[in-house]
Amino acid sequence: MARLAAGIAGLVVTTALVHKDHVDPVEEKVFTMLNDLPDRIYTPVWLVMQLGALGAAPATGAAAWAAGNRQLAFRLVAAGSATWALSKVAKRLAGRPRPATLLPATHVRGSQASGLGYLSGHAGVAVALGVAAAPHVGRSGRVLIAGLIPAVALARVYVGAHLPLDIVGGAALGLGVEAASALFQQTLYQQTL
Repeated sequence: MARLAAGIAGLVVTTALVHKDHVDPVEEKVFTMLNDLPDRIYTPVWLVMQLGALGAAPATGAAAWAAGNRQLAFRLVAAGSATWALSKVAKRLAGRPRPATLLPATHVRGSQASGLGYLSGHAGVAVALGVAAAPHVGRSGRVLIAGLIPAVALARVYVGAHLPLDIVGGAALGLGVEAASALFQQTLYQQTL
């Protein structure tokens, strides 16, 4: 319940802070700092960024299934896919453009992201998958997850696809969806007892 409440609160706050026609100076400064990093790091950043793509949900679900954890497999696929789908709905509701529309000096690396900016589906998927998987891995796995989640989010700023509040909003969505998925799974489990 606490994760669900935190996710909802994060969505409410970030939605209230984003603007459709301009970027707050503090958010712009953070964006520029990350987006101005050197081009030579693009390849490793791109690889890490894929951990928040839609395909990461079935891939991690398949890995959990192969490891014999069917409940986790279901949760990874459900939470990751639902987060991705809900991010598309949230983008339409918020209507915030991508960084290059609001900040003409944006460095766009790789294919320019299409559609709207707020909120980041990649950040949401990474959070949903990481939070779901964390209790099922050892200490070193949790440390790796704790590093990869923000790396995915920061990668989206680096490539020019999202502004910082887009990332925070996406992370909040992922947290909330994963919590709802866990509650749903727990309810189903209790009903089968």
